[in-house]
Amino acid sequence: MPGAALALVVAAAVLHAVWNALAKQGRDQLVFLWSSVTLASLALLPWAWVWLGPDGLDRGALPFVAATVALHALYFWALGRSYGSGEFSRVYPLARGLGVALVPVAAFLLFDERVSTLGATGIALVVLGCVGLHLPGRAPGGAPAAARRAGGTWWALLTGLSIAAYSLVDKGGVARLHPVPYIALMGAGSSLVLLPVVLGRRAALRREWAAGWRAIVVASTMNLTAYLLVLFAFRLSKAGYVVAARELSILFSAVIGSLWLGEGRLLPRLVGASVVVAGVALVALAR
Repeated sequence: MPGAALALVVAAAVLHAVWNALAKQGRDQLVFLWSSVTLASLALLPWAWVWLGPDGLDRGALPFVAATVALHALYFWALGRSYGSGEFSRVYPLARGLGVALVPVAAFLLFDERVSTLGATGIALVVLGCVGLHLPGRAPGGAPAAARRAGGTWWALLTGLSIAAYSLVDKGGVARLHPVPYIALMGAGSSLVLLPVVLGRRAALRREWAAGWRAIVVASTMNLTAYLLVLFAFRLSKAGYVVAARELSILFSAVIGSLWLGEGRLLPRLVGASVVVAGVALVALAR
């Protein structure tokens, strides 16, 4: 994996883990996610037209834009439900790790991208570390807490499927359209798709902005920026490697979940995260 692509992905991983933790702390996670993405999209749209060039929007990119809008709307909805019913340090690794497992297989079928033995080993370690981070322990709060965690697991699985799907779509999309207008259209489009759902939660929307507008603004500077870095990395490296290396964010989520959100002991989470880091290192060395 080229060094420039790895640097982009590591920076994206830090931003991604932080803004997801902010979303987890929201009172209504979907409203928080929608608000931050909408704010980021409004700020980014004027810059998008600068990168379109004199020829405007390539019609060949339109199917990819439409697909990623739908998939990101599903992603934000499922992610909000995941954080509303599960622990951050368990939901996040499962959702991200599923994408690592699925993308290389699908990228081989769709793009004929062949992962080397070293890369495949690294991807396997990333998935193994994700599984270790998600192994069930004693759930504080008894049966109700365990039930909530199980609900979070199912929503995290749907989130992971959407991640795998939009990663493959976006690999093809940024080959036809510059990443800046691509992600601006994606953010604005997914915000519009989710608008009817958010309008049905007007009271929650008012409460979220009244109590957490600072967190929303901070998250808005990170969410689309983090994925923009990933889109640039897609232009420099294979989709399977980019998605796997991006999961370095799981290391940060383990620390954040334990120390910031108080979800449990740090050591067991760091053990699983260290396996993820070893996998990322192998992916970085792969060609």
